[in-house]
Amino acid sequence: MKAVEIPTRAVQGLSVRTRNADEVQADTARIGPLWADFAAQIALHLAQGARVYGVYHRYESDAHGAFDVLAGADALLSTAGDAVALRRVDMAPGPYLVFDAPGALPQAVVDAWARIWRYFDDPLCPHQRAYTTDFECYAPDGLTTICIAVMPS
Repeated sequence: MKAVEIPTRAVQGLSVRTRNADEVQADTARIGPLWADFAAQIALHLAQGARVYGVYHRYESDAHGAFDVLAGADALLSTAGDAVALRRVDMAPGPYLVFDAPGALPQAVVDAWARIWRYFDDPLCPHQRAYTTDFECYAPDGLTTICIAVMPS
């Protein structure tokens, strides 16, 4: 894990509203179907070199409340908007902690989120989550990272 300052980034894609408690039950999980829709409707419209993002935003409260998830990219071909109604989110600029998610997808991301929750649940954790925008970044080179917005020191 490393601390970085990230500028604002715009990402366009498909979005759902969910909560972590819903994601542990197959009949109420919405994130998996969101990524399936992304693969079917958006992935064909990625510009060369585009980074794919899973953006968590519009937090109701904390990790227990509702939030929006956007599956999208930072560079789409102009035809993407013709295929589906796209939503846009501007990721909040500021301090983030970056966690690597090595391994095969999607398990690598599931395992990384488990490490992130343990990290922030530790009473000695020196950081506090900001609950502005958090995101997974799927780089063209295969590297996956998860960036968590934290309160400024």
